[in-house]
Amino acid sequence: MSRTILVNAEIITPYRVLKSHSVIINGSKIEDIIKTDEASSYENLQVIDAQGCYVMPGFIDMHVHGGGGADFMEGTERSIGEISAFHMKHGTTTMLLTTNCAPMDKIFSVIDKFREVKSTRAYPNLLGVHLEGPFVSTEQLGALNVDACKSPDAEDIKKILCYEDVISRITAAPEIYGTLTMAERLRNYDILFSVGHSNANNEDMLRALESGYSHITHFYSATSTVRRINAYRVSGVIESGYLLDGYTVEVIADGHHLPPDLLKLIYKIKGSARIALVTDSICAAGLPEGQKAKGSGGREIIIEGGVAKLPDRSAFAGSVSTMDLLVKNMFELAEVPLNETVKMATATPARILRLDKKKGIVNPGMDADLVVMDREFRVRLVMSDGKVFYDRSEII
Repeated sequence: MSRTILVNAEIITPYRVLKSHSVIINGSKIEDIIKTDEASSYENLQVIDAQGCYVMPGFIDMHVHGGGGADFMEGTERSIGEISAFHMKHGTTTMLLTTNCAPMDKIFSVIDKFREVKSTRAYPNLLGVHLEGPFVSTEQLGALNVDACKSPDAEDIKKILCYEDVISRITAAPEIYGTLTMAERLRNYDILFSVGHSNANNEDMLRALESGYSHITHFYSATSTVRRINAYRVSGVIESGYLLDGYTVEVIADGHHLPPDLLKLIYKIKGSARIALVTDSICAAGLPEGQKAKGSGGREIIIEGGVAKLPDRSAFAGSVSTMDLLVKNMFELAEVPLNETVKMATATPARILRLDKKKGIVNPGMDADLVVMDREFRVRLVMSDGKVFYDRSEII
């Protein structure tokens, strides 16, 4: 196996920053972490100089619709490959490609193509598929298509089981008939159940937790909050997410979907061990300001001020963020310590997805998925399974 040493690094772990350290990579795994002044004792290693930049685990994005002009719902190898390559160069070495609200036959057709493309192993950051809809509330649709919304039936559950090797996550509204039964019947499979696009109250959220739900999709977006029912206040998904420790949450920290004060509040209450940063990025991620495009639902959108909007500017139409930007924003806008910020993009999503035995931390024995970022949080090098997939390390 080839051996590589990444020298002169500041290694970010979930607990601290190791200055002037080096990482030894043997094949697809991290072999050791040593002080840089000890590196001269190792021979016959390929040397990569990090030049004092941050070295952190590869980012794990649990919620990606598209990027670089491509949309997962196109269901082609070209679109999947373009999304993979676009996010890889922004540091995402593991991701869940996410469907949109559509007829079930269309969704399964897209998943068929994903399974085929993943089997080629040409795109190592493809982990699995996230079903976002159609089992959602029409009262909390966000940008989803109302015409495709439905309750899950026995046939849907049976078909999902046929794809349990690639379906890693399902977002559903627990107050919708059949969604709790779906989670209960699929409890023994490695599928993360997440509350999202939901008008649930606290009782619904408790029942969901008991049925196997453990995560909340894009916290504050398309999720219910306190409201009055027959003169009495009833808490919603947001309050339950804060109250119930059994729920982890995901946050779109693009600086638009949530202002800095809410980012700070979520961090203060939930902490880095229960927060995963996600892009929820659509096809328009990476396209220039002012450009018009088509969103996943076929609606026209415009990129303006770092976010996708409807042409009349009445609402956001999706995120155009990347994981490197989210890390920068949580550090600079929300003032979260760097090691805690990186944890929310690496170790925490790894644990949520049950990948923490091999991903999410720079440590011997773990997968050699690494990102090198400079002090301006620009990605300089991306390594996946010990292979360099993106390299601009010479431009510091």
